Amino acid sequence: MKIKYKIALSYSVSAFVLLNTFAILAYYFSAQSRKAEYLERLEYRARSIANVIIEDDYVKVDLLRKLDKTTFQDLYKETILVYSPSYELLYSNVKDTAIRTPRRLLDYIKKNGEYSHERDNGELVGVFYTEGSMSVIVLVTSFDKYGFQNLQNLKQILIIEIIVAIILLVVIGYFFAKRMVQPIDKLVEQVQTINANNLQGMTVDAKGKDEIAQLGANFNTMLERLSNAFDLQKSFVSNASHELRTPLASIISQLQVSLSKDRSREEYMEVLNSVLEDAQHLSDLSNGLLQLAQSGLDERQFVFNEVRIDELMLDMGNLIKLKQMPATAGAEPQKPRRVDIDFLKVPEQDTDLICEGNESLLKVLFLNLLDNALKYSSDNTAFVTIDFTGTAIQVQVKDNGIGIPADELDKIFEPFYRASNSHSVRGHGLGLSICKKIVQLHNGQLTATSTPGEGTTFTVELPHRHQ
Repeated sequence: MKIKYKIALSYSVSAFVLLNTFAILAYYFSAQSRKAEYLERLEYRARSIANVIIEDDYVKVDLLRKLDKTTFQDLYKETILVYSPSYELLYSNVKDTAIRTPRRLLDYIKKNGEYSHERDNGELVGVFYTEGSMSVIVLVTSFDKYGFQNLQNLKQILIIEIIVAIILLVVIGYFFAKRMVQPIDKLVEQVQTINANNLQGMTVDAKGKDEIAQLGANFNTMLERLSNAFDLQKSFVSNASHELRTPLASIISQLQVSLSKDRSREEYMEVLNSVLEDAQHLSDLSNGLLQLAQSGLDERQFVFNEVRIDELMLDMGNLIKLKQMPATAGAEPQKPRRVDIDFLKVPEQDTDLICEGNESLLKVLFLNLLDNALKYSSDNTAFVTIDFTGTAIQVQVKDNGIGIPADELDKIFEPFYRASNSHSVRGHGLGLSICKKIVQLHNGQLTATSTPGEGTTFTVELPHRHQ
């Protein structure tokens, strides 16, 4: 069932229940008011009859008979019975009918002074009246014809009003529900036209300040994120395919050329060294893609413990040496790599240099930063400074290399992006993207400053406690 039908139905059912409740209460209180008013009227009539027939300490029934023949009787189907205190019937306006009044009823009236009761054929009121030395019991029975007729009319009016009101409520409820849901229907129509091919620049109308407008605004934000994610995915797949295809094509072509005819040992060694270099490039690229995928996972997938940043940075030297192995067999060793670590101030306690993080990811972070600095430094040296505040640890990694153009600094953290002046250095453009994601997982910040021709500085800020 559509929402507008649900709203109209709920509104109509609620209104129907309320109207019925009010109608039943109105009818009930009207019936109670009629009953109380008519019983009071009968009681007044009974006392008036008793007051008329008692005069000078005598019960003058003849006077009541004369009045009964004239205009005294003005109630519908009225029955008047007058009894003496000894329960002797003194007067009755009912003819040709045996009078049977229960003795216990007369006892009750005599004892309590009055009695009233509602019956199917009318109301009954009895009073024990005393004037001077004389007492009588007067019973008056009558049917409230006009009162019940008014109640019946009221009942019919209430039923008609409820039926008309329900019809109007259904129509009005549907009208307002349709107007309320109209923005949602419009939103649904717009959403149905959105697909992966037209996400770019696509938005939905989000006017006003109500919840639907807020939903539209949030949906626009989601569309923007999806668009960025699709663009990033397309770029990632395109770049990854290109990066993988180039070394594979090189390997295949070199092997095909070498197999085309017999060659000398030296020529085979040259081809194998070239193939090994391409294979290591593929290995680095595969590891980078794996690290990028892992860094994009939810932080709940990782275990966070206390990590001493100074000890971690000191361990980076051994890892750098492992990565310094010659890329190809028989190649000359690279120039010695050196990591220069400096503390801007001496910590007073160990907790100043401890952050809550994942040690494996932090090793990948600083290893990538140091590897970049060493690759681009003219003297194969990376300069590291460690500082701390009451809330965070700050690590700066600086090189004295070629630097990064100012208009490209905001793009270097994108996957596979490489600065225009860095193509002479081997790489695949994943390291900084991995670093950015790892820092984000630790709720930290990674920034870069650079001066072309002088070098680049990367600043990592990690909070002491993971939030």
